[in-house]
Amino acid sequence: MPAKPRRGSSEAVDNYLKAILALGGPAEARVTITSLAQHLSVAPASVTNMLQKLAGEAAPLVKYERHRGVQLSRAGKKRALEIVRHHRLIETFLYRILDYPLEEVHAEAERLEHFISERFEERIAAKLGHPTIDPHGHSIPTLEGEIQATESMLLADVSDAGNFRIDSVSDRDTGYVRRLEARGITPGAHLKLKGATAAGYNLRVGRTGKSFLLPRTLAEQVRIVRVPEH
Repeated sequence: MPAKPRRGSSEAVDNYLKAILALGGPAEARVTITSLAQHLSVAPASVTNMLQKLAGEAAPLVKYERHRGVQLSRAGKKRALEIVRHHRLIETFLYRILDYPLEEVHAEAERLEHFISERFEERIAAKLGHPTIDPHGHSIPTLEGEIQATESMLLADVSDAGNFRIDSVSDRDTGYVRRLEARGITPGAHLKLKGATAAGYNLRVGRTGKSFLLPRTLAEQVRIVRVPEH
């Protein structure tokens, strides 16, 4: 018999909750139908129908108001963070233990995150030494649903020169992950930004690497933290 999502959930519901969590950000801002539809690549009408369903359950997973967007309820946030924890632990296991290439772990984790048991989750976490960061640099939620906040910023939002540490890279596009990794742009790497132009960002990765121009489309996938000059 094939595995089923836990607690009567469905993959579609989990994906909606994860998307609302991501788009709402740390401030848990209201998420519009349009942005949610774009994020999930589904029609706005389908988004509205799903949100009405989730808001109408006996224990609502979302707080939805027409023309005002949607937020997660307490139960919805708990479930979303649980799925994010599964996803990021699986990514870390695939990368560290099974030697998956970085650009492949996201898609594999997307398929598995809905189905693992609590026991399997515990065994993965223990095997990995209870990690707090996944291979892309994203915080792994704790069992209690807490997630570490960072002071990072998008590389695409920075225009002044300086020294930075790469905090994380987006995992949503396999091609982007592959191109960034080929340039040495991975979490923890040192980055020196020399300036920004309309064509992109003039930077160097590592202390001895050569400078190159990073297109804006790739800079939008990278979060960085400024570090003091030495």
